[in-house]
Amino acid sequence: MCGINGILSLGADAPPIDHTELVRTRDAMASRGPDGSGVWVSEDGRVGLANRRLAILDLTPAGAQPMADHDGRYRIVLNGEIYNFRELRQDLERQGYVFRSQSDTEVLLALYSREGKSMLRRLRGMYSLALWDDAERTLLLARDPYGIKPLYYALDRHYLRFASQVKALEAGGAVSASVDPGGLVGFLLWGSVPEPLTIRRAVRALPAGHLLEVRDGSAGGPEPHYRFGDAAPAAEMDLAAAFADSVRAHLVSDVPVAIFLSGGLDSSLLAALARRNLPEPPITFTLSFDLLAGTPLDEAPLAAETARRLGTRHVERRVGREDFARLWPAATAAMDQPSIDGFNVYLVSHVAHEAGLKVALSGLGGDELLGSYPSFRDVPRGAKWARRTARVPGMAAAWPALAHGLAPSRPKLAGLLRHGASLAGAYFLRRGLFLPEELPDLIGRDAAAEGLAAYDPVTDAAATLDAPRSGHPGESEDAWLGVHLLESAHYMRNQLLRDADWASMAHSLELRVPLVDTRLRDGLARRGFADVRARSKAEVVRQVAPELPEAVFAKRKSGFYVPVVPWLAGTGITQGTGSGLGSRQLARRLLLDNGMVSCA
Repeated sequence: MCGINGILSLGADAPPIDHTELVRTRDAMASRGPDGSGVWVSEDGRVGLANRRLAILDLTPAGAQPMADHDGRYRIVLNGEIYNFRELRQDLERQGYVFRSQSDTEVLLALYSREGKSMLRRLRGMYSLALWDDAERTLLLARDPYGIKPLYYALDRHYLRFASQVKALEAGGAVSASVDPGGLVGFLLWGSVPEPLTIRRAVRALPAGHLLEVRDGSAGGPEPHYRFGDAAPAAEMDLAAAFADSVRAHLVSDVPVAIFLSGGLDSSLLAALARRNLPEPPITFTLSFDLLAGTPLDEAPLAAETARRLGTRHVERRVGREDFARLWPAATAAMDQPSIDGFNVYLVSHVAHEAGLKVALSGLGGDELLGSYPSFRDVPRGAKWARRTARVPGMAAAWPALAHGLAPSRPKLAGLLRHGASLAGAYFLRRGLFLPEELPDLIGRDAAAEGLAAYDPVTDAAATLDAPRSGHPGESEDAWLGVHLLESAHYMRNQLLRDADWASMAHSLELRVPLVDTRLRDGLARRGFADVRARSKAEVVRQVAPELPEAVFAKRKSGFYVPVVPWLAGTGITQGTGSGLGSRQLARRLLLDNGMVSCA
């Protein structure tokens, strides 16, 4: 796990790369890798790779990057972990490859030397990587299927630059900080910037599950190397075995692994399965908040009960308004792109870092995988209602005013008939923050028009449903599967996973997400998710981890609530942090606090 970056000169007339820019970009990501740093520049000065290292596997200098293969033809920088690297290594050793380290990075070098970019299909893990082939003069950039690990690039006439953070590219000094209207509009519409856009006009995100190749000084466009449904698990496993297999894989580490434990089902499930597979009781971490003490939103008592039942070494940290006032400015400064979420991960990562930990498991992804968000019910129902209502004569024209009169505190309701008649449109209304027609008042008419010309939220969501998915035909016609894809490819990818990355790496902490795993997802998808669709999440978790306290199964779903908006406003508890007025106010505040753009 680390931060990676590089620069490549394009074409014969491009000047050599700037070594000092390469190092400035690298060192802007120091928190991602406090254990070491490396840099390599080719003899002709036309390509350079660099990294900051957080040592998790093979803590010796043999695991340092940039790493070269035996004869120096290939060089690689890797951000992330390859969880099946040991089984891949065994295959390569049988073919005669002799390894010099115990790292997953060297396995990728050896695998690429034999299989080229098709090796990506065999990887299980979270990763972004850059691999240079000196003989072919080609550069490969690639990102994991779910987009757990970020990778951004800036391309101009002379250079391709890439890094693990947008701000790191800016820190190099050669990438413009000009705001991208499409990225700004995307943030205001969703609460996070939708990939491949970023908040900067000059920078793009390599999409999840995609690769990009530069050959003979010419950069191609991103192309997919993975589509959901392409892969299949190595062997049939029942439900309990599939979850246990994923958690077991995510425990591969040469340093201790902790668990972020709330009172919810997802993190409790991970804690139970991790406890079974670790020789010593793991540390579990829970945050509690002064403002929530004694209310149903306080998850600390149930988390403590779960920890006692499982026999973990439990740490609870209570956070008050003073802690928030101290940490909020640091969190917004660390935020790589504006987002209305992520402070909860920042807080718990801060606690874990203070305890000296480097790796933790998070229950992120359970709701997307098991269909337990209300959106799985509400989005198809809302689309159906909007289609029916739109057929009433005169209703389309009258609806905005009628909706405002019925529910003035729900501004998105006014857009129901205009945007919500399709599954994609209803999903946008469920997850979105502002309506497109509200943006001129926020950022000005011209900026809104330019941004909306570049990005349309419903079109973007519809593309997720229309994208080809070999192996699972008809997913776009199945409403449950459609919402599953939308939640995974939008809310989880653009907000939850991205926030988990910057917020944890700001504290030099590797956050692993066993419920965001292609092998686990594909195993459930082979049966059309029949093992989970017919039951509640509580029933699924009870089958997989019956040792958990009964209170965990009986608890009503609430989400992990952090009282950011009340703290900012100096008020009492506000229920929920979704797309209500609190989050809309928070979006304006974040744009100002982060210093990225001005917002009227």
